[in-house]
Amino acid sequence: MESKSAKNQENMLFFAWAVSVIATLGSLYFSEIKQFEPCELCWYQRILMYPLTILLGIASVKKNYGISLYSAVFSGIGICVSLYHYLIQKVPFFTSSAPACGRVPCTGQYINWFGFITIPFLALIAFILIFIISLLLLRMTKGVDRT
Repeated sequence: MESKSAKNQENMLFFAWAVSVIATLGSLYFSEIKQFEPCELCWYQRILMYPLTILLGIASVKKNYGISLYSAVFSGIGICVSLYHYLIQKVPFFTSSAPACGRVPCTGQYINWFGFITIPFLALIAFILIFIISLLLLRMTKGVDRT
């Protein structure tokens, strides 16, 4: 019989995977369906999110909670990139000092729901959720053999 703690870990890992899948499908929707060309910083965020979908999916199936170290690192870096991208979109000080970054400016806002929700903001929320879950899983599995 599976313990309540093991079931919680399983659910948390599945939730982290689901967040990564939604973020991945969202980015593909914006680029492939809505035809929004990603800027350079968007590509960096994709480079960090897409592998999480695969890694967390496999880990969820295999119930491998050791993946949480790697998902914490990827999502932690993703938080930094997304936060910087959001700041150069929304904070004048950062916007004015933002470097040019390719054909599509990183300061551009394809969406601006409710005056603050942009694509980097959505990525930031996804990375934060995955990071928190990863830290919780790391804490729960501390001292447990991860093989």
